[in-house]
Amino acid sequence: MAQEWNIRHRGHECSICGCKFKDKQKCVSLLREVDRSYERMDCCVGCWDALERDWEPFSLWDGVYCAPKPVELKKEPVRKDTAEILLRKLIDLEDPAMLNVVYVLAVMLERGKQLIERDTKPHESGGILRIYEDKRSGDTFVVLDPKLRLDKLAIVQQQVVALLSGTQTLGEEKREEVSVDSDQEPVGSEEASGDSEQKAEDSVSLEVES
Repeated sequence: MAQEWNIRHRGHECSICGCKFKDKQKCVSLLREVDRSYERMDCCVGCWDALERDWEPFSLWDGVYCAPKPVELKKEPVRKDTAEILLRKLIDLEDPAMLNVVYVLAVMLERGKQLIERDTKPHESGGILRIYEDKRSGDTFVVLDPKLRLDKLAIVQQQVVALLSGTQTLGEEKREEVSVDSDQEPVGSEEASGDSEQKAEDSVSLEVES
């Protein structure tokens, strides 16, 4: 199984033929497991359909390429980290102690309609790998859902608020508050697991800054 989280940027040209995508062009996006990581491919529909391969993608979805908008340089006051910037920093940090914080941030961004869940896969830990795509950039986020227990959720929410507000920095997080052990619920029925997961998501009520 590849690593539990990572970010893969959307390509601006077909991974097979090399032709640049046009704005609003339909394409096929996929993740492939390579050397315990994920390789992303973005392909023309025709190229993907004609590709001969002896492997199957880890995750596959249809999408539409959106050309990036020109960046306007403006003089703006320094802003505190948004949920998306913080999520990217934490994923790059690859700190297992921040596993629960990463998941809560991803749920916040999904509820704020900034991330779209494209796929889910079971993980060897008993959790669920959730594959999100950023609506604006097209980047892919692979996030482990650790099936966070409700009695731990309030602590994680407090840490997220502190990180977003700037009252706590990434170098000051208390590792004992967010354990490497994901504190999973005892293995039970699928119905019980789903109910716990839904309650956890419903409890995430933090405001997302877009």
